[in-house]
Amino acid sequence: MHTFMPRTVIFEPSALQYPVGHKIYRYFQDKPVEIIKTSLSAFSKTLSELSEKQQYARSKTILAVTRNRQKELQSCKPSADYQFALVSNCPGSCEYCYLQTNQSYKPYLKVYVNLEEIWETISVHISKTQKPVVTFEASSNGDPLAVEHITGSVGATIEYFGLLDKGRLRVATKFNNVNQIVNKRHEGHTRIRISMNTDYVINQFEHGTDPVQERLDAAEKLIKAKYTVGFIIAPIMIYENWKEEYKNMFKNIYEKLKNIIPDDLTFELIQHRYTEPARQRILARFPNTKLDMSNNDRRLKWGKFGQFKYIYQKDDEEELREYMYSMINLYFPDAHIEYFT
Repeated sequence: MHTFMPRTVIFEPSALQYPVGHKIYRYFQDKPVEIIKTSLSAFSKTLSELSEKQQYARSKTILAVTRNRQKELQSCKPSADYQFALVSNCPGSCEYCYLQTNQSYKPYLKVYVNLEEIWETISVHISKTQKPVVTFEASSNGDPLAVEHITGSVGATIEYFGLLDKGRLRVATKFNNVNQIVNKRHEGHTRIRISMNTDYVINQFEHGTDPVQERLDAAEKLIKAKYTVGFIIAPIMIYENWKEEYKNMFKNIYEKLKNIIPDDLTFELIQHRYTEPARQRILARFPNTKLDMSNNDRRLKWGKFGQFKYIYQKDDEEELREYMYSMINLYFPDAHIEYFT
């Protein structure tokens, strides 16, 4: 299991006014890390003289402890009604990740310590809707479970949602860092989805994340802890032998979980996509990447954040969709496919 340990930890002064900030500060007192107390804006200037590739590599060794000041939550369709952040960015280095551009010039990992204020924002948004159930995605800006051993924030937020009548929490991860949450009082109000892919995609592009079997170990622990569980298959890629490899992936999931498959298992399916700014940044950070980003083989689709993205041609997209649906129906006929995009 990849257990994240930064080389440098930055504490914004205001972060130490919160219990989680103090907890993280104590956690690192006996660890071989550099501790700096300063503002993030001041620290970011020290990275500006590095090349794109150097800046990215250095940032992946940095943890910033700060506050989340967001009061208005964005929509997160098709995953959830809203998204909120316990962290920003991720200790993994997935070459294709959309965070390459979303958080381009500040790719270090930030953790937010003002949990009660974040929860209050969630409560306000629940009160504004007449829906009987309101869903909140905690993993659109990063992988909060990857640093749960440092923060404890996911577990605390799971128990907060366990107290809510209408609120439901959604978390996604590529890590087997779930031991801290298996005994939390979730009340069935949290769905945790394990991000899965073929061995080729994980080994080639998902650097610093946990391998397939460890992710499946996490799924097994969570199902046994009575969480609602799902799988995100993303990004789905077309490459040589892709059908055989995705079939092996589904078979592997089935063989691991066949005796404990829950009735409410879900799948979310996302094809590979990228924007032109993402392509340029990926090539700068991973000049030897084997990602297929040949624009001529793609079509343009307008994205919700005001940029065109390149996705597969319609015939290829339909072949992906049909094949993924057939494999899920073969191995998990009772599972619910939430969306393909």
